[in-house]
Amino acid sequence: MVTLLFTSCSSTKLLEQWKDPNTIDFKAIKVLVIGITKNEEARSLFESNLTSKLESNGVNAVKSIDFFEQSFTSSKKTEEELNVIENKLIESDFDAILISKVINTEEKVTFIKTYRLLNDDFKNFKEDYYQNQDIYHSDEYYEEIKIYHTETALYCICIGKDRELLWRASIDITNPYKTESTIKDYVNLIIKELKSQDLLIIQD
Repeated sequence: MVTLLFTSCSSTKLLEQWKDPNTIDFKAIKVLVIGITKNEEARSLFESNLTSKLESNGVNAVKSIDFFEQSFTSSKKTEEELNVIENKLIESDFDAILISKVINTEEKVTFIKTYRLLNDDFKNFKEDYYQNQDIYHSDEYYEEIKIYHTETALYCICIGKDRELLWRASIDITNPYKTESTIKDYVNLIIKELKSQDLLIIQD
C-alpha cells in the first residue's frame, strides 16, 4: 500500500474475488496481518484497524508491525529468507497470513456537468449549446478522479503447504482524502467479505 491509499470522501468498491473451491470454510489459530506500504503511519493504522476488527469477531490476529523487527522491511527478502520467516511463524502458532497492498494507481478526468445532463433531451441546438458552453470557460467543468487498485489475499501457512492461497479480493478506492475514514471503509469491506466467504470469521 502507498501513502495515499489511506488518505475519504472516498468510495471503496469490491471489483472481484476468488476463493479456493476446495475450501468450504477456514478458521485460523492465529493470523498475521500485513499492510505493504512505505508509510509507517498508514501501515500502523491499517494493521491496527484490521486486527481490532478481526479480534472483535473472535479471530486471534497479530499486526506484522508488532511481530517483525523494525529492520524487517529495510531490505528485500530472498525466497530462502521468506521460507525461514514462514517457519518462524509456524513455530509461533501462526497458520494464516492476511496481506493487503496497492497494485496500481490511475487518474481520470471526468466531465461533471456532462454526467448531470446525461439524460437531458435537448430539443434544438440553442438548448444544447447553452447548457454546455461552460466547457469553453470553466475549469470546474472537469473533475480529476484518483483511483487506487488494491488487492487483499489470505494465505494458509499450514504445515506441509506452500503459502497456499485461500482467497483474493480486488478492491478499488476512489478519491481517498482522509486517512482514518478510508482505512475504516476498506477494513469494513474486507471483514464483510471474509464473513460472507466463511474465512477466518465463521458464520453460525
